[in-house]
Amino acid sequence: MLTRRSLATLAGAAVLALTSAFPALAEPIVIKFSHVVAPDTPKGKGAQKFKELAEQYTNGAVVVEVYPNSQLYKDKEELEALQLGAVQMLAPSLAKFGPLGVQQFELFDLPFLMNGYDDLRKITDGEIGKGLLAKLDDKGIKGLAYWDNGFKVFSANSPVVSPDDFLGLKMRIQSSKILEAQMQALGAVPQVMAFSEVYQALQTGVVDGTENPPSNMYTQKMHEVQKHATLSNHGYLGYAVIVNKAFWDGLDPAVRDQLDKAMAEATVYANSIAKEENDNALKAMMDAGTTEWHELTDDERAAFVEVLKPVHEQMADRIGADLIQQVYTALGTTN
Repeated sequence: MLTRRSLATLAGAAVLALTSAFPALAEPIVIKFSHVVAPDTPKGKGAQKFKELAEQYTNGAVVVEVYPNSQLYKDKEELEALQLGAVQMLAPSLAKFGPLGVQQFELFDLPFLMNGYDDLRKITDGEIGKGLLAKLDDKGIKGLAYWDNGFKVFSANSPVVSPDDFLGLKMRIQSSKILEAQMQALGAVPQVMAFSEVYQALQTGVVDGTENPPSNMYTQKMHEVQKHATLSNHGYLGYAVIVNKAFWDGLDPAVRDQLDKAMAEATVYANSIAKEENDNALKAMMDAGTTEWHELTDDERAAFVEVLKPVHEQMADRIGADLIQQVYTALGTTN
């Protein structure tokens, strides 16, 4: 039978074993994790979960400082800051890698490419997803994981139920050639704008509408300044959790192993809550009554698919026709 003394001895040994697994450090390793959305979004909560797990699994050898809501850098600045080592970790949307010359990530921006999360997992958890992350190595970036936000809805201050409704509308997008082509195919005028500036732009009429997963729309209070929204689920918004490669490669292997473990668990957590967060945000916005919501019928959806299908062909040279075909094959579609 274990006595209190023997239990205390075992506990002390466990702490000693954990501590000895890491190099003796005068100061903890600091990871600055910067992102551009609110703390209560799926990405925000995922970053906080990683912080908790990383600090726990490294026994304090690593301290993760999370900076949400563009506190440190806006959309266009954060990747350069990571490459320079000003921050160590980001979770930018997948479209952000195009300007780095890794435009294959814009694959995820193709409209009506996937039908829900089952299709998505075939890509992110398979060889296609792994191959995309590996393309970041040459840019001084290490790709660690994919985090979901969700599937997007269209919103505007006028109904956006059919492709014709977009004619002439100024629609905010994040920087992406695919999204530019998408809006142009609808007859809209794409406006690239930092995420942190969107609410004011909608409020003042600088732009007429935008596209977002419900959780982003709700946490940024965009429903307060958008009279109409359509549950189109036309595109996916996700993130790649990335780290400065030189920093990551320079970590002690024992520390890095524990951070990998923390990231794997934080990824499961972040992705498991993403759909729930979007469902809750959608309900809250509907309950608020400030926006009139429309769910596409099968015929209405087919009309959008028909108008936007040429975007896939138009962007084949940019993304890679072979890569797009690999996705069609993996999903069992011909598009």
